Amino acid sequence: MSRIPTPATIEEAPEASRPILETIQKQIGSVPNIFRLVSNSPAALNGIASLQGALGKGKLAPATRERIALAMAEANGCDYCLSAHTFTGAKFAKLDEAEIASNRRGTSNDAKAAAAVEFARALTTARGSVAPGEIVKVRDAGYSDAEIVEIIAQVALNTFTNYVNEALDTEIDFPRIDRLAA
Repeated sequence: MSRIPTPATIEEAPEASRPILETIQKQIGSVPNIFRLVSNSPAALNGIASLQGALGKGKLAPATRERIALAMAEANGCDYCLSAHTFTGAKFAKLDEAEIASNRRGTSNDAKAAAAVEFARALTTARGSVAPGEIVKVRDAGYSDAEIVEIIAQVALNTFTNYVNEALDTEIDFPRIDRLAA
């Protein structure tokens, strides 16, 4: 059970959060617990939904965003996000088991995607203070300046959701995935 109440239905959520939850329901057919839990703060829910929506219209491929989310979940030890993104990575981004395993280890079987995932992992480890060479590596792999900024934005979004889920012990509503052995 989560450490703060999770509205069981859209109607139980704060009124200002309901339109966002209804949109999520229409888009994916359900409202995952992360969104229901965050709906306790309409401002926070609007923030993650807005950033997620904006990045969805950006230059970075959806599969790359999922790869980054998987790497972040493993690096930050977020059981909820690890379970959610393993499911969504396979179902929506069409990542296979080998790719998901690579992403969780902070890399990719695809050379270009590996640069993005490794950069995301470096950002996490260094808390943003990456060496200039890290930017050069991701740019040399073929990422534009816009995509580099979007990788950083994806890391920020995933860090927020990782922290929310771990701090508040969000109940996992996806097939549970265990973290890799250290």
